[in-house]
Amino acid sequence: MTTAKQLHKFGGSSLADPECYQRVVSILKEYSNSEDLIVVSAAGKTTNNLIAFTEELNKDGRLAHETLQSLRQFQSQLIESLLEGEAQTSLLTYLNDEISTLGELSAPLSEAQYATVLGHGEVWSSRLLAALLSQNDLPAVAQDSRAFLRAERGTQPEVDRGVSYPLVKETLAQHAHHRVVVTGFMAQNDAGETVLLGRNGSDYSATVIGALADVSKVTIWSDVAGVYSADPRLVSDACLLPLLRLDEANELARLAAPVLHSRTLQPVAQSAMDLHLRCSYEPESGSTRIERVLASGRGAKIISSLDEVLIIQLRFNAGHDFERIQHDVLSGLKRAQLEPLAFDSQPDQACLLLAYTEEIANGALSYLQDAAIEAEIKLKEGYSLLAAVGAGVTKNANHCYGFYQQLKSSPVEFICEATSGLSLVAITRKADTKPLVKSIHSQLFQAQKRVAIALCGKGNIGTMWLELFAEQKVELEKRRGMNFELVAVVDSQTYLFDEHGLDAAQVEARFDDEATPYQEGEWIPKLGAIQGYDDLVVLDVTASKELAEKYLDIAHQGMHLISANKVAGSAAGEYYHQVKDAFAKINRHWLYNATVGAGLPINHTVRDLRESGDDIIALSGIFSGTLSWLFQQFDGSVPFAELVDLAWQQGLTEPDPRCDLDGSDVMRKLVILARESGLEIEPENVKVESLVPESLTSISLDDFLDKAHLLSELLAERLEKAQREEKVLRYVARLGKDGTATVGIEALSKEHALANLLPCDNIFAIESKWYKDNPLVIRGPGAGREVTAGAIQSDLNLLSSLI
Repeated sequence: MTTAKQLHKFGGSSLADPECYQRVVSILKEYSNSEDLIVVSAAGKTTNNLIAFTEELNKDGRLAHETLQSLRQFQSQLIESLLEGEAQTSLLTYLNDEISTLGELSAPLSEAQYATVLGHGEVWSSRLLAALLSQNDLPAVAQDSRAFLRAERGTQPEVDRGVSYPLVKETLAQHAHHRVVVTGFMAQNDAGETVLLGRNGSDYSATVIGALADVSKVTIWSDVAGVYSADPRLVSDACLLPLLRLDEANELARLAAPVLHSRTLQPVAQSAMDLHLRCSYEPESGSTRIERVLASGRGAKIISSLDEVLIIQLRFNAGHDFERIQHDVLSGLKRAQLEPLAFDSQPDQACLLLAYTEEIANGALSYLQDAAIEAEIKLKEGYSLLAAVGAGVTKNANHCYGFYQQLKSSPVEFICEATSGLSLVAITRKADTKPLVKSIHSQLFQAQKRVAIALCGKGNIGTMWLELFAEQKVELEKRRGMNFELVAVVDSQTYLFDEHGLDAAQVEARFDDEATPYQEGEWIPKLGAIQGYDDLVVLDVTASKELAEKYLDIAHQGMHLISANKVAGSAAGEYYHQVKDAFAKINRHWLYNATVGAGLPINHTVRDLRESGDDIIALSGIFSGTLSWLFQQFDGSVPFAELVDLAWQQGLTEPDPRCDLDGSDVMRKLVILARESGLEIEPENVKVESLVPESLTSISLDDFLDKAHLLSELLAERLEKAQREEKVLRYVARLGKDGTATVGIEALSKEHALANLLPCDNIFAIESKWYKDNPLVIRGPGAGREVTAGAIQSDLNLLSSLI
């Protein structure tokens, strides 16, 4: 089976020093395959220093020489720190020859010479990384992108894909079974001259090479994990967005956000590849995936800012058709790929204001001057930009009001609402944008959050929770200052879905008639695609192993999870930690207090003790409300099998009572509590005594109930022996001081704390450093749909305080 080819792009900050290079090698060992492509930028500040060198050539040859020697020293140190033997010698020779050639240049430089000088940084990075990978048993070759990328000069040069495509295929065919480390930022024109691809040119070259090479996925590795709701350096509680729709990403890029560039996204939109943004410093800290679907949201997702904005002012001659001229100007700029960040139309003054970044402003000015427009054209400096980006933001009254409200005391030049509905943009006279970003972020995202809820499972617990939610919704919203909407109810094969909200009180009546079938897991991305909600929460009140195996998918969609389902919490340690990490990486929560003790706060208590500095030494108790009820009733007057049947009819057991009787439920709870206490334990480490004879384990439920008398026969003798010793039988879970874990029947004296419970009660005894001589005991109802539904609602309350 062949693995789909991928492309990895590393920016200058990811290659800033020897440690960074080693980190990149580790990333490629884990995340890349033998024929993947790697695109690199110049290491650290190399390009800035090359620019300084070219500027100093025009002013002071001595300073230019010093800058060049500083570059030689930096690049030499990288090579000497990372490579050995012939590879080191060879790269140092190349470097010294090229530095010497640069030293022979004299001002003024032609445009082609200037581009060639600046391209050296990428060449040096490509050579060094390829050699380092090969040294680490990852065969790699360096490849200059000018061999196959073709483009002509311009304000924002575009790669000619038609010409470049066969050249890419031909070049890559020469490097089978090698990782190919390609220079970013550069192409070549028909005259054989170097063409630089402009701001974020390496990211653009990465996606365009990825599209030309038919890769399945491009990952851009930088110093941030992806796109946040605001710059995390400015806003401490900014949230990583695990998913971003392509049109929202394009709008963010169009507004010159540093994490994305519009040209970077063009090849993604025109191909089948995925784009991921990840952090090379913390590869497991989460990521943002750009999805090639259009958003249909109801508000802002991201607050962006930009300093050093310029305005081109066009004042037209009187008597002209202002609307027509404005349309012609804006259309022409768009065709020339010089669309402004924002614009303001002032018909009464026959004036049009166009906002641009410093990089694009001169190109736009030249275009307008060459177009011979009958207007007075001025370039004005000293402005800043603030934007709220997200599908539907211009139609969200709360977000519009909050945006305008936070800017009312600022020196606003104009505010522009994108016709696409994707952004609100304010151009202000030069101001400190940091406090404004914080206040707008707080106003838009922390006031009246909207939370979507999907309920999985509409059996006993699910039905009870729907009743509880219908009763509590208004009070919960008032208490938390949030809006909660039930948007989906999912069972094993069908689901009822309405992104605008379902009436919880009407779900039972509507479900059978209106629910639609779904393919396995299909509802998860559909729920993740809902727009207009700040957070999405999945409630799993099933016992489904299949659903528990979808928890990573739920996390990858950026949703929170509340579980009564014990399967994932007691799964193999590897999967359990994968799930925990998946939610933690994207600042989402997985809460599961309902998995143990129904509504009793046992998980919270154990976790809180440990996180407060206590050490849990041992845990014991009766963890199953069902088995608690059965053994409290079991005194010999009624056969055990009849008690099981009675409990099943009253809804005190799982739909198949063997799930309670085989001890697996108690085992799962013990594993969950052991992990909460800080102990690494696997399910197979727990010694479990099952009450189900092997002959009854694999038969149908009906056959089991018919043959349940075998249970009575097996337990009658145990009971008689206990009664002769004036003891009672109880089903007990124990986690010992030495890490041993057991689940099974014990004969206890009638005075024992575990022997004297109310029917259905659970009891948990916690021995710890602080509660060594007198264990901490939590006791109360441990089964029943009301208390379990209450535990789910309790976790929803807790979650609402965390988001």
